Amino acid sequence: MARILLSSPDVTDLERAALAEAFDSGWIAPLGPSVDAFENAVARRVDRRHAVALASGTSALHLGLLAWGVGPGDVVPTSTMTFAATANAISYTGATPYFIDSDPETGQMDPDLLEMAIDRLHSEGRPVPAVVPVDLLGRCADYPRIVEIAHRAGARVLADSAESLGAVHAGIPAGKLGDAAIFSFNGNKVMTTSGGGMYLTDDADAAERVRHLATQAREPAVHYEHRDIGYNYRLSNLLAAMGVAQLSRLDAMIGRRRARREAYSRLVADVPGVEVFQRAGDDDDNCWLTALVIDPEIAATDAAGLSAVLREAGIESRPLWKPMHLQPVFAGFPALVNGVSEELFRTGLTLPSGSALTEEECGLVDATLVDALGAREPAVRWEGAAT
Repeated sequence: MARILLSSPDVTDLERAALAEAFDSGWIAPLGPSVDAFENAVARRVDRRHAVALASGTSALHLGLLAWGVGPGDVVPTSTMTFAATANAISYTGATPYFIDSDPETGQMDPDLLEMAIDRLHSEGRPVPAVVPVDLLGRCADYPRIVEIAHRAGARVLADSAESLGAVHAGIPAGKLGDAAIFSFNGNKVMTTSGGGMYLTDDADAAERVRHLATQAREPAVHYEHRDIGYNYRLSNLLAAMGVAQLSRLDAMIGRRRARREAYSRLVADVPGVEVFQRAGDDDDNCWLTALVIDPEIAATDAAGLSAVLREAGIESRPLWKPMHLQPVFAGFPALVNGVSEELFRTGLTLPSGSALTEEECGLVDATLVDALGAREPAVRWEGAAT
């Protein structure tokens, strides 16, 4: 059996046919009718007025901040518990990322720490034009509080919803939360366009600015005219066609990921010192990745030990994100930390969670966990597995 991955692409003949149709249409170059259709479909899905299809979630973050005028001298608070792309995009603008630690139950940006950080920065006379929370593992951050804190301080909120398409918070879909938001369609996400991302907003001017910058900031002239530094950040028409097909299957793919989380929850329910991370109140999550949190003083193993057992069995696992304030590239950058993200990095481990997992693969993962953790055999077969 091939190595079992955390979240491999879930593609079918539907995506193959969509790609072939776009190819046969002659729209091979970037942009085209499939890009328009994809933007419109995603905007409708999350109830946004404008969506701009881009090369990656990172490029969407970068341009979203530039559209608001974020630049050198600015400070942008963001989650420390995230992938480097979030902090990198802030750095691309010339602004300084300020890392905010996590709520212990969810791993999301702690609003109380955010408020403290903004107050501290304002007292130092440092401008804070934007805040970038991150939706960790497919769960939305606490946007009602974060937005209230940011707006009171004169900052706007750009939601890094790279991982959370299909999730909701307080009845509002991911992508609609915040003043603007971004999605990623990287190959490991709930749905994919191989690579790609989307910027979402209700602000027509911001959307137009992002479109302009994403196409090398070319002015509307017969010759090539440029008044701004631009970027080659647009999504191709072929990949957008794949996105339209994937979006039509999104709810079913989320359902299979949720079934996998529920299977893991049953498996570890009676295992001392082991629990499924973010399980409480996860009905609104998209269950992109399921993680265990392991207390090494109680459990039969620790996160590193379990990862080694899984690796020996050909099963991919990965620690939760190493906090950005611990990354060598961001050493010395400002941060307000409480130790939560460091503890989650030490004790958390993500498990295979993809909707393309087969029954056989799920059985091997579960059996390996049973042996390693001393868990009971799952009482219910996972019926969401691909066949």
